[in-house]
Amino acid sequence: MKKVNIYFNRWFSVAYHYMNLIRGNEDGIPVQIFATHPDIHHMSLQGADVAGTEPALEGIEYVQFCVDFCRRNEIDIFIPRLHMLDIALHASLFDEIGTKVLVCRDLDLLEMIMDKGKFYESVKTNGIMTIPDYHVVSNAEQFREAYEDLTAKGHKVCFKPTETEGGLGFRIIDNDRSPVEELFGHVTPLISFGEAYRILAEAGSFPNLMVMELLEGYEYSIDCLSDEKGNLLAAVPRRKAGGRLRLMEYIPELAEVARRVAETYRIPFNFNVQMKYSGGVPKLLEINPRMSGGLHISCLSGINFPYLAVKSALGGEVLPAEFEHNVLASHVEQPLIMRINGESVITDSVN
Repeated sequence: MKKVNIYFNRWFSVAYHYMNLIRGNEDGIPVQIFATHPDIHHMSLQGADVAGTEPALEGIEYVQFCVDFCRRNEIDIFIPRLHMLDIALHASLFDEIGTKVLVCRDLDLLEMIMDKGKFYESVKTNGIMTIPDYHVVSNAEQFREAYEDLTAKGHKVCFKPTETEGGLGFRIIDNDRSPVEELFGHVTPLISFGEAYRILAEAGSFPNLMVMELLEGYEYSIDCLSDEKGNLLAAVPRRKAGGRLRLMEYIPELAEVARRVAETYRIPFNFNVQMKYSGGVPKLLEINPRMSGGLHISCLSGINFPYLAVKSALGGEVLPAEFEHNVLASHVEQPLIMRINGESVITDSVN
């Protein structure tokens, strides 16, 4: 049986787990995994059979690098993260060389999802789920007005850039914080309104910020799998359960959120919906049109999300997978010797 060649460009460290999940697939399909990253010792590359470095390029130049890499290595499936929008824009270049790209090809949808302000406007219009009270601002006075409006409604307030990943740029406004205690304690996302306003006023202009109500209930990441046409095949809600514990929890209303998102937006393959509760109501944080950072944990539910996306892209039959039983999970560190292209990397100590 011919090996399926799969390529990951610059990914997070957790791609190591995605690669091993695909390699250990339940159908016994042989795969060869290729990966690139600017840092040849990056953890994500440790799951690859063939690893290489990639250049610091953008736009069509970066896309052309990926096309050339896929052509040289006869890549069957390309799973991108870095510069996903540029890759989707030029997906036809991969079609021409026979490489299937696991990316949303609806460019307007992809661009909207990656801008939280635009996506919130879409959800506000179609009403498929509840969104927090929010404002999108681009100058200090708008920031002040947004803060005053939200606090007048009784909300605590937070803010983050409309275009960002993970927790980058996320801050909580707390006017009772103690800078001295913070100086000697853990780094926190807390900032006073006065300090935030001063920084933004001094900056003059800045990229759009979303100023919104702070949601203080449980936060769920709903890992979702759809086929190429966006038909939902599986959804597993996951939340932190204290310390390193993670709970995959069957909640009908979150399953319904996943169904509505899939039916409305038709996002193909792997995507993630982040919701957070407030007053017993789940409200949208964001959607990621890719595998989430905790997807390997959700796979402990028995659903191999990365492999099933690959299988679907290759034209294999993937049946809907039911998730109805809660699973409590955790993780431990595992030491390993770094390898490059299957060979151990041993260095001599310098005294």
